[in-house]
Amino acid sequence: MQAATPSGFRDILPTEALARERIAGTVRECFATHGYEPVETPLIEMRGALERGGRIQDSPFQLFDSDGSLLMVRPDLTLPIARLVSTRMRFADGPVRLRYSAPVVREGSTLKGQPRQFTQLGIELYGAQGSSPETEVVSLLAETFTKLGVPAWRIVCGSVSPLMSLLDECVPDADLCESILSFAHQSDLVSLDELVDGAGLPDAVARALHAITRASGDATVIDFIDGLLADAGVSKAKRGTDELRAFASTLSDLVESGRISFDFSIINSFDYYTGVIFKGYSERTTASVASGGRYDAVLANFGCPDVSACGFALSLERLQEVLGEQGESGVVTSGVRADERPLRIAVPKGSLFGDSVRLLTEAGLPTDELGDLGRKLIVRDGDYEYVIVRAQDAPAFVAHGGADCGICGYDSIFEAGHDLIQLIDLGFGGCRFVVAEPTSKAGEADDAYSWRGTVRVATKYPRITQSYYDRIGQQVDIVTLHGNIELGPIVGMTDRIVDITATGTTLAENNLTIVDDVMECTARFFAGPAAYRIDGRIRALAGRLADVVASKG
Repeated sequence: MQAATPSGFRDILPTEALARERIAGTVRECFATHGYEPVETPLIEMRGALERGGRIQDSPFQLFDSDGSLLMVRPDLTLPIARLVSTRMRFADGPVRLRYSAPVVREGSTLKGQPRQFTQLGIELYGAQGSSPETEVVSLLAETFTKLGVPAWRIVCGSVSPLMSLLDECVPDADLCESILSFAHQSDLVSLDELVDGAGLPDAVARALHAITRASGDATVIDFIDGLLADAGVSKAKRGTDELRAFASTLSDLVESGRISFDFSIINSFDYYTGVIFKGYSERTTASVASGGRYDAVLANFGCPDVSACGFALSLERLQEVLGEQGESGVVTSGVRADERPLRIAVPKGSLFGDSVRLLTEAGLPTDELGDLGRKLIVRDGDYEYVIVRAQDAPAFVAHGGADCGICGYDSIFEAGHDLIQLIDLGFGGCRFVVAEPTSKAGEADDAYSWRGTVRVATKYPRITQSYYDRIGQQVDIVTLHGNIELGPIVGMTDRIVDITATGTTLAENNLTIVDDVMECTARFFAGPAAYRIDGRIRALAGRLADVVASKG
């Protein structure tokens, strides 16, 4: 057997290694010039120790040592360095400025074609006062991009403060707040809208909740957010907009040049970040090149209250690609700016194709070339390029940068589990997911659960099924099948099925009875986070699609 590296890991040969060395050297020099000193933390950390600081966002590799301690391979550097700072350093002599360059390792339930090991180059600034932490850190990121020669770069900023202040002062229901934050964290703006519409909130509060996560633009968007919060009754001191204005003012040259913009869809990780959040993009790649923000709560959790904390991390692998060097970051990087190429839309074939094309046509897009596809997989029509894919594959194409935006059913988005921004419920392709069992075996699944402690379920949709059983508090053993899942309980392989149905005819023909509803689905328009935040054509298209959907009632 040929010797090989583990899946998701790779060797780096001299040509690429030299390029990495050059890039890292430029970054290191830039950081050091501003007084940032190097630190190193262990590759292996005590999981329990890091969890004191905040929720561990990226699934790590875990192991036990010979003493039985639960350890983990670090999935990022922010928490380990915050741990180091809280136990080993003092702030009496002024701010602490630290820099690092180190590999991190992440693991998920599936690899999804992505690398498991990355190298992060970053800084952390502790103990600075006022609005200076964010200003200093973002300025340094801009300088680093310039020194490296990153093409067509932009820093997109947001903040968790407006949404958090709105919920704290205007939404007393804790469970509702948690659900809103969950949908915002998942960038599921469609489900967030549906939840808010059905919550019976005052009009001004609902209007603010709808608008904040979609607000974007130059510094004037801060005034728009401020107006929404004022109308909703949020006190001026709690809105966070004065701090945002001060931040924008100190970086006015970058804001006026368009190098810095604002987008409040960047509001995830509410238990981690406490203020400004930002991401750095190049218009030649389909993922962020840098990310960071203000995270005072992490230091407070480590026993250092009232200490500011702000920083960012650069992806060395993504820098390599945007700078034209060899590299493998797992996303698509092209040699042209986003606005210099057609907008690429993933269009689902099959049952959703006709309605998708009709909707795009009504939104004013050229679709004549979609009338006779033949065996074509990519169709160019004017300033648009249509990628024809299976609905189940559309989320992967958009998440990995094979398309900028797309259309598919909510079930496909949910099942894929990719980082996407869900923008519009398109209102067609309606179906529902149900739990069903053989009519002749009614009640047997419940009896089996009472002594077995689990229910066995056949499905094509394991993530949807697991989510449903987590929601109702039952343990489930999932048998994943790819067709004719009705056979599972009929032949005694499983107790029940979870499947999609439009009319229930197939279930009835196989003598299966629906015992519960899981979720309802329609088609949605969605986009990749990077494309949505740096390519204005996607927002414009989303607006046109929303107008068409609204006109149909």
